[in-house]
Amino acid sequence: MFAVEFIAVGTELLLGQIVNTNASWVGSRLADAGLGHFRQTVVGDNLDRLVAAIWEAAARSDAVILSGGLGPTRDDLTREAMAAAAGVELVRDQEYALALRKYWESRGREMPESNLQQADQPAGSIPLPNPKGTAPGLRLDMGDAVLFAVPGVPAELFPMMEDHVMPILQKLAGGDDAVMVSRLIRTWGESEAKVGEILDDLFESSRNPTVAFLASSGEIKVRLTARAATTEAAAAMIAPVEAEVRARLGARVFGADDDTIEEVIYALLRARGWSVGTAESATGGMIAARLTAVPGCSDTFRGSVVAYQEDIKVDILGVDPATIAEHGVVSESVALEMVEGAARVLDVDVAVSVTGSAGPDPQDKPVGTMVFAVRTPRGAVARTLRLPGDRERVRTYTATAALHHLRLALQEEEES
Repeated sequence: MFAVEFIAVGTELLLGQIVNTNASWVGSRLADAGLGHFRQTVVGDNLDRLVAAIWEAAARSDAVILSGGLGPTRDDLTREAMAAAAGVELVRDQEYALALRKYWESRGREMPESNLQQADQPAGSIPLPNPKGTAPGLRLDMGDAVLFAVPGVPAELFPMMEDHVMPILQKLAGGDDAVMVSRLIRTWGESEAKVGEILDDLFESSRNPTVAFLASSGEIKVRLTARAATTEAAAAMIAPVEAEVRARLGARVFGADDDTIEEVIYALLRARGWSVGTAESATGGMIAARLTAVPGCSDTFRGSVVAYQEDIKVDILGVDPATIAEHGVVSESVALEMVEGAARVLDVDVAVSVTGSAGPDPQDKPVGTMVFAVRTPRGAVARTLRLPGDRERVRTYTATAALHHLRLALQEEEES
């Protein structure tokens, strides 16, 4: 497979002063084109380190894209590094130097002489037009590899990549008809290791499509990627593998690609014409916030009661003081009475409640003890979690778990 590497240039990226959004965009664009993309590197504004990075990338890849370092200041070293790596001189394009002067004159301003640095280029390189800025891109053949330099400013990088770099890469790769398609299967309820075990033989045997696992925000995502001549052909290759993944993981799968748990819940609620609300103590409205972040939710979501203190649980939600005295406020008994109270007070068909000890100080139960209940017209169930981590992690994971158990309860209703 034709291999491409990406090098982002700039100390500001290493220091975290600027988020490297170019890397994700370039990676996505290369994947869409069916090009192999195996490494990304960030290098600071240091000539020796940048030359070494170019050498290493060019030795193992067919093409190397460098972004950034094409400006007019002394720390813009990409042109110089490309010349040094290729063993050629850095020469000045007098025609472009004149164009720079005219550009500044047309704006009624005097051009700093340092701007002429943008007219320098490695001998033998080919300039790439930049209608959005003053720094042209560059193409330089270096042995068996081809180097591309593009600006680091996204508004300049994106059109240069689309109009000049991508067509060249696709031609060098042997055509413009290869595409890569990915399908993301979203799951919840098992660890990454367990999902990996369930799908291990698929991972080992699959080459096209490939199978990969991604863990984030309590979800485990299974990514299926196929390369083919057309999007339709790639999708057809993915379909049987996706069907097998879904069959093995069952109810753990809640969506695909850009689906969110909130959108899945609303689809299930709307299918039955049901409304929803929450009663939250330890999560302080986090579940309600996630549900109300979905546009158009007002046709289904009715409201939330943030019942942080015991008297609010008793006076508004109707929790029996005797239940608190016997079981403690952090208990499944209290969560069940809270969820029934929410259904009554908010006049909803479906409700979720949470009570718990999120920390940093224990409340009634050890820190990390979190209890939620889900109520549908069929009845209510409660579950106790014991979660590690700091206060915000405990609260976030509890909200996520409550939403997924709500989804499971709604799916059981749908199947009944």
